[in-house]
Amino acid sequence: MKKILLTLVALLIVIQFIPYGKDHTNPQVVAEPKWDSPQTRALFMKACVDCHSNETKWPAYSNVAPISWVVYNHVVEGREHLNVSNWGHQKKNEGEDAAEEVEEGEMPLTSYLLAHPEAKLTKSETEQLIQGLKNTFGEEKHH
Repeated sequence: MKKILLTLVALLIVIQFIPYGKDHTNPQVVAEPKWDSPQTRALFMKACVDCHSNETKWPAYSNVAPISWVVYNHVVEGREHLNVSNWGHQKKNEGEDAAEEVEEGEMPLTSYLLAHPEAKLTKSETEQLIQGLKNTFGEEKHH
């Protein structure tokens, strides 16, 4: 048992030197969407900004592997699908999916909310955000 524990500790130390997940740069904000209201923007900034903008707050634990790998991956993927800091400049920005993701409980991620309880919206705030996202980005058209 002691040998297994020492091996695990050694492995945790070694993986800290893997560079993946260490790039915590926030590119410059280029342009934001024309929000339907300051309230929608405020709710978005409360619940979504860390993964869906260039204004990510990188907490201390985002520097510790393997957690850093997960956090970094979430931010990269989030920005790839919807980045309100590159509005009108990013090739693909899936704003029309945003309301549906929130409505279906897919966003914000449960793991994010566990680490960031301040990002949890009340039922009323969630409803306001969903409507605000629909008003700001439109809705995905199902065929």
